[in-house]
Amino acid sequence: MINEVSRDLFNKDKPVIIGVDHGFGNIKTAHTCFKTGVTVHSKEPTFKGGLLVCDGKYYTIGEGHKEFIADKMADRDYYILTLAAIGRELHIRSMDAARVHLAVGLPLTWVGEQKDRFKAYLLQNDSVDFTFRGVGYHVDFAGADVFPQGFAAVADKLGRFTGTNMLCDIGNGTMNIMYINERRPVSDRCYTEKFGTHQCTLAVRESVMRQFGKTVEDAVIERVLRYGTADIGGRYLAAIRETATDYVGQIFRRLREHEYDPELMKLYIVGGGGCLVRNFGTYDRDRVIINDDICATAKGYELLAERKLRRKGSVV
Repeated sequence: MINEVSRDLFNKDKPVIIGVDHGFGNIKTAHTCFKTGVTVHSKEPTFKGGLLVCDGKYYTIGEGHKEFIADKMADRDYYILTLAAIGRELHIRSMDAARVHLAVGLPLTWVGEQKDRFKAYLLQNDSVDFTFRGVGYHVDFAGADVFPQGFAAVADKLGRFTGTNMLCDIGNGTMNIMYINERRPVSDRCYTEKFGTHQCTLAVRESVMRQFGKTVEDAVIERVLRYGTADIGGRYLAAIRETATDYVGQIFRRLREHEYDPELMKLYIVGGGGCLVRNFGTYDRDRVIINDDICATAKGYELLAERKLRRKGSVV
């Protein structure tokens, strides 16, 4: 049930800008991060920790792993995940009703082709009622903006990008590369490759199976990739670290294919893959800057959307 105070506030106030980073491994907002997993049920499930109910259907959020697809609009999953992201952000604000302006993104080289369709996909309903984690929400959509991934994460830091710079956004499904020269993005030097951290996870699984005939849980692999170690046998840890080191080496090889030269430019790394570079890479720490904030891109989307709305006079 929507309380009357909340309903009055959302009717009177300006739109709430909510940035959502629709990753293939995790959904990030400015304040939260959760797994990109959706399981649909025909009836209410027994365990309701991440339960979202919409249009009479039950969805468990954050379980499983969504398969990589280049078209995020191919099914309903990312729409449902967006509602969960909105629910999390409104809960932080102690709100259960709001006019929401979405700020989202797509891989650098996909924005031009998919932007309009992705915006229409997210705004397929003018308003929506749903329940998430036992709380009912009412949302009126005020609009949406779609920005380039990666660039959003450094939008508030462009003053530091003097000279020639390469920005590398390493996500779960893709790696996005952009040149930023003298504080300006170079539009014709943007690249997207299907070489995200999930490729490293797959390589680790294959390596451990080949060497030992064993399967390692993804949670264990993720812990090693994120922190460099885990409470497992030394031979398994060594195998995972060796594969991760090779993966990071491949990252730098791909960057060099796009003319990366550490003597001529600085490298800025954002996204979840930054921890792999930090833990398993060999690089000049004065020339390679790693942003560890996994929510940086979602925060950047909000910043860019607010600036855009201010220019239009929609935000005061």
